[in-house]
Amino acid sequence: MKLTLTQRLSLVFAVLLLVCCGTSAWMQVRANQIHEQEVVQGLSRNLAQHIANDTVLMNSQGLMPDAVRNLFSQLMLVNPSVEVYLLDPAGRVVGSAAPEGRIRREQVDLAPIQRLLAGDALPILGDDPRSADTRKVFSAAPLTVDGKPVGYLYVVLLGEEHDRFAEQGATSAALNTALWSIGLVALLCLIAGLAAFSLITRPLRRLTANVSQFDIDGMPQTPPAPVEKAASQDEIAVLDAAFRQMQARLSEQWRSLTRQDQERRELVANISHDLRTPLASLHGYLETLSLKDATLSVADRRRYLGIALDQSRKVGGLAQSLLELVRLEHGFVQPVLERFSLTDLVQDIFQKFELTAEARQVQLKANFAPTVSGVFADLGLIERVLTNLFDNALRHTPVGGIISISLVPQGGFVEITVSDSGPGIAAQLREGLFLRPFNIGGARRDGGLGLRIVQRILQLHGREIRLLDVPGQGATLVFSLPVDEEVATQLAVRSMNLNTPGKV
Repeated sequence: MKLTLTQRLSLVFAVLLLVCCGTSAWMQVRANQIHEQEVVQGLSRNLAQHIANDTVLMNSQGLMPDAVRNLFSQLMLVNPSVEVYLLDPAGRVVGSAAPEGRIRREQVDLAPIQRLLAGDALPILGDDPRSADTRKVFSAAPLTVDGKPVGYLYVVLLGEEHDRFAEQGATSAALNTALWSIGLVALLCLIAGLAAFSLITRPLRRLTANVSQFDIDGMPQTPPAPVEKAASQDEIAVLDAAFRQMQARLSEQWRSLTRQDQERRELVANISHDLRTPLASLHGYLETLSLKDATLSVADRRRYLGIALDQSRKVGGLAQSLLELVRLEHGFVQPVLERFSLTDLVQDIFQKFELTAEARQVQLKANFAPTVSGVFADLGLIERVLTNLFDNALRHTPVGGIISISLVPQGGFVEITVSDSGPGIAAQLREGLFLRPFNIGGARRDGGLGLRIVQRILQLHGREIRLLDVPGQGATLVFSLPVDEEVATQLAVRSMNLNTPGKV
């Protein structure tokens, strides 16, 4: 059975609590024992000396057994836990009131006795003659006969009667109360710990539920909530905020990819339509030339060939634009930033379209602010932008119309505005203007490839193109370019990180 994190934490906490309670109980019992030993030995420290002063236990002839037995009987009546022994100067037991066969140790270590007589800190444990390995608190006093040391009076303060009574009281009410108190404290601590773990891990459980419900391969169920700064700085809150930020980012990318896929489908459909029309016309005129070559006049033959060549150029131009768009959108083209003069570039564009404009009786006008400075951008790509905009404007500006361009400084940028006096673009057609072709009055206008190439080039520079609603004019498009090299570089790098495929 797999345990959750909360269950594992609770189990570890319960085990640690049990160990801590057991250790605490043992230390408490041990501390009580040491305290009892210290108190008993402190109160009876001079007991042996008083006995030695008031009772004659040895004389020049040696031990006085009757005196020892009488003394033991008297002490047993007063304190049944004491045991009295007589030791020779080497620590051997030479007299006691112990029953036959109860002496297990014939000699007592004199070092604890010397420490007690020297006044060392209590408790001091000495050998118990009735046990081979037990040590107990004691009282001791030197014995002298005629001023000569003959041994020691050795009194064990907590003897066998005390041990027997303590063992009988192992299940006493006091001990049971202590055990029940420890158990109750442990239970309360366990309940408090489980509640604390539940509260601490609740954000983690909520985060786990959110993660388990998130399907990276599917459509987001609901729009992601705005990502707010974590209310606290604990790791779980920060992780939750990071996950919600990632979820919002992935959802945004999912919708972006869905939108791009839809745009790609529409673009493919529109390109297919644009290719089919000139190809069908080209095929029809070539087929006519092939079937009726002998019956056609020279003028008809030239007219048919001219139409076929014109349709062929349309197909070639469309294919070239499509290839250029693919290269731009897949990162094969990166801008090479350099400083150049926009006024010089506009003059070159005017020269390029001068003959075409004259043929269509369209006037080209330029409006340059006196303080226009050079800009940092890719000269070739910006030339392509202006070429597309002028070509698009020329094809949709009526006879006698005007195409104008203005350059105006705007802070650290130069704003470029291209406008014409054509029919403009209806409001319902402005959405997706730079993404797909659209129609004006049933006529096809290059609002997909041409303007899409323009948008992509400007995106590579970190800029955007906008359609303005200017009363009394046709289509008015505006964009801007930076005049500072550092700003231009930062915009280009940021755009590359955001728009390069595969980067998140």
